[in-house]
Amino acid sequence: MTALQTSTPAISLPEDDRGAFVMRVYQHILGAIGLFVALEALMFMTGAADAIHGFVFAGGGGRWLMVLGGFMVGQWFVTNAAQDLANPARQYAGLAGTSFLYSVLFAPFLYEVYTVRDSGSTIAAAAVVTGLGFVILSVIGMITRKDLSFMRPMIMWGFGIAMLLIVGAVLFGFNLGVWFSVAMIGLSGAAILYQTQTMVRTYPANAYVPAAISLFGSLMTMFWYVLRLFMARD
Repeated sequence: MTALQTSTPAISLPEDDRGAFVMRVYQHILGAIGLFVALEALMFMTGAADAIHGFVFAGGGGRWLMVLGGFMVGQWFVTNAAQDLANPARQYAGLAGTSFLYSVLFAPFLYEVYTVRDSGSTIAAAAVVTGLGFVILSVIGMITRKDLSFMRPMIMWGFGIAMLLIVGAVLFGFNLGVWFSVAMIGLSGAAILYQTQTMVRTYPANAYVPAAISLFGSLMTMFWYVLRLFMARD
């Protein structure tokens, strides 16, 4: 069993300690967001975003699947590193690695929206809507007394089906459409609700970094599909 499974969960701690744990989680999420923004800015300034955009959009669906596959493999490694509660350096390396992987994944999409389509305001609007949604869902997840553990298999199943649809769309060239983005926003929201409650009920007080990585991933997934939805409107 891992340290996450054997340590005392934060919910069993005194209220002050539990509150300090939650505060650290959201501080680290903000840190991950800040690093993501800084890395994206660096990619735009150095031309790396342009290069990744050209690689993905000029090479068809196969290259996009390469990027997505590399992201998933990399995310597996950094997530496992962050779960080493005895090694804070590995945890922070996992958090930084997560921001880096998302910055690479988002780079061609944001370049397409900001530079090619000249819709920087759309990115800002999608970020605001995503942030507000995240805050609302986080508050609900914190204050609800209902056990949300029943959502886990449905969320896992939903993301599994979504991945199959994404791969199928890339390989066979069909458009998943607006309703797929709406469904993914809803699924990401469900994941945020579940993960918010889970971090307090199951994560120990020294696991704020892996808890932040988990929530940051769902936040970025929601941002991706909110932005896709806004782009479909334009």
